Amino acid sequence: MQVIRTLLLALLAFSAQFALAQVENAKGSATITYAKKLTADEKARAFREAQVKAVERYYAESGDSESANFDNVRDKVLENLDKFVLGATLISEEDMPDRKQYNVVVRIELNVARLRNTLKANSAVGSTAAANKSPLTFVFMARQVASVKAYDARVVQRAEVRGEASGSLQAREKTAESERVGRGSVKTSTAVDRSVNASASRSLTTETGGSSTQKSDDTTWRLIPAQSLNSQFTGVFAKAGFDVVEAAYVEPQSNGLLSVKSIERDYETGNDLSPETLRNTTQGLKNAQIPYLALGTLDVGTKDTDPGTGLVRVYVTVTGKILDLNSRFPRVVSSVGPVQFAGTGPTESVAQTNALKLAADNAARDLVSQINNVGVR
Repeated sequence: MQVIRTLLLALLAFSAQFALAQVENAKGSATITYAKKLTADEKARAFREAQVKAVERYYAESGDSESANFDNVRDKVLENLDKFVLGATLISEEDMPDRKQYNVVVRIELNVARLRNTLKANSAVGSTAAANKSPLTFVFMARQVASVKAYDARVVQRAEVRGEASGSLQAREKTAESERVGRGSVKTSTAVDRSVNASASRSLTTETGGSSTQKSDDTTWRLIPAQSLNSQFTGVFAKAGFDVVEAAYVEPQSNGLLSVKSIERDYETGNDLSPETLRNTTQGLKNAQIPYLALGTLDVGTKDTDPGTGLVRVYVTVTGKILDLNSRFPRVVSSVGPVQFAGTGPTESVAQTNALKLAADNAARDLVSQINNVGVR
């Protein structure tokens, strides 16, 4: 029974993640002013305005690029609201007769799939004929920390010693001589009075200090085979209307300059390409007549337990960008991250796969939204 329960929870978690990609819940509120008495028509108007606010709030929370894309189709969406809102539930309402105002709060189910299709149809790439679209290729790596080399702090100690000394000496000597002549003899005597005063003082001051220098850790990464990432990125960009070509197909056309292996080696030791690899990749893609390159990493974290379901949970941090290679130097036209996404499952492997898919899907959609805003086609 425990195994069946775990599998059911995993299926529900996966289904929820999939459903979230198609339908989203959003909440909105609206306040209207009426003349004399609140009527059913005015209630209906407030109910509809609250649904509109919910749609606007959903895109406002999705980020600047998504919000800008929605602005392009806002009128079309609001004119056909019933096609995009699958259902609306009244959460609360309040009539304020003293102020002649009526407030309503609703929660809606938003048909995100239809909205994305509408955005695509009104984007620059969506309105461009297939023969005139610019090809785009991508190289995204899934990786996990293999080793971390930590350095001890370099400590330099310094000591400064200063000394001072002073002293004085006073001396006094007094001599007296006398002579007495007697019968047949002469007596002499000498008296000496000496006095010496001496004093001395010394002070010593010591100051200590130093500095400590800490060198950053050297991290090496282990690449994780994730064949589903290619289909995930290809699917999102292709559905948005872009002409996507996998890097493996572009490599032979680059005159040997585009090397997926070189890109992998760079990402095994750092978070970006080395200058040499970037120069070669850029020139290679120009040789192959590919004007856009998407690059990024999906870093897999350690596992823990999801408190809600008891399933294994894994976080993935995604970072990515798209380079425009049309000009003399590569130019970043969109970027995402670092952003974290969590996946759950009955085992670490399943949770990791779900997290990678979720991170790849969201990163690709964010990148698509941004390049739609700048008119890439």
